[in-house]
Amino acid sequence: MPKSDAPQSVTLNNGVTMPVVGLGVFQTPPDVTVASVAEALRLGYRHIDTAAAYMNEREVGEGIRRSGLSRNEVFIETKVWISDYGYDETLHAFEKGVAKLGVEQLDLLLLHQPLTTAFDRTLEAYRALQTLLSDGRVRAIGVSNFMPDHLSRLLDNATVMPAVNQIEVHPYFQQKALQRVHAEKGIHTQAWSPIGGITVYRPAEKTTFNDPVIGRIANAQGKSPAQVMLRWHLQSGRSVIPKSIKPARIAENFDIFDFDLSEEEVAAIDALDTGKRGGPEPDTVTLQAYGRPIPEA
Repeated sequence: MPKSDAPQSVTLNNGVTMPVVGLGVFQTPPDVTVASVAEALRLGYRHIDTAAAYMNEREVGEGIRRSGLSRNEVFIETKVWISDYGYDETLHAFEKGVAKLGVEQLDLLLLHQPLTTAFDRTLEAYRALQTLLSDGRVRAIGVSNFMPDHLSRLLDNATVMPAVNQIEVHPYFQQKALQRVHAEKGIHTQAWSPIGGITVYRPAEKTTFNDPVIGRIANAQGKSPAQVMLRWHLQSGRSVIPKSIKPARIAENFDIFDFDLSEEEVAAIDALDTGKRGGPEPDTVTLQAYGRPIPEA
């Protein structure tokens, strides 16, 4: 298979360079997070995505230390949970996060949800991110799960354009209108659940992993369905944070830089969009339903 010339990093709107493939650790139990992170870094990953609400930031930090890599070799991304929104609260959330990770600076810090039922707190949280950016405590800031109206309300008050919006994107849920907004504003689209792992939660339905279109492309390319889906993201300009705790899968998800999908193959996957979200609707993520205290370091 010919070597692809696809870049392994993307330059964000503030000039920071971010690897396009990161290891996600959502729902990764703390007792296996250390080994998963260390193995991913051994295999060549240089980007780890975590969050305060995942309750494994401490183990992510330990996995990075065990890798033997220097701090500037690993791009660390985490997220502030809604329970810690507000200006002073978010500044403190940052301190909790870096203490657990065992670092002084973050590469990318996101607001995890828009918290539309208390958007004033969201605005204050983002103001805190702007302060952390100007102070050099974080290299880039952004948001997660923000829809166009949330972005519009944020940008009416913000002074710094988000570098990233991390959103659910996979072949069955592509959020094309939201991605067009990102493109217009220079916000990078980062895909969570990029291979549609969330689709297997509904076993009675077809999943991305057994989709015949993706399967045919995988057979033609000599790659797995997961590798085809990840390649599709990269060729569409998105970065990805696939999650696995299995060493073989972690390796497979990173082995996507030696082939290219044809324009016809990309178009065939583009046509699979169902418009059906797998995760929660952002507006339903309220403090009443999802609020939880984030422990101190």
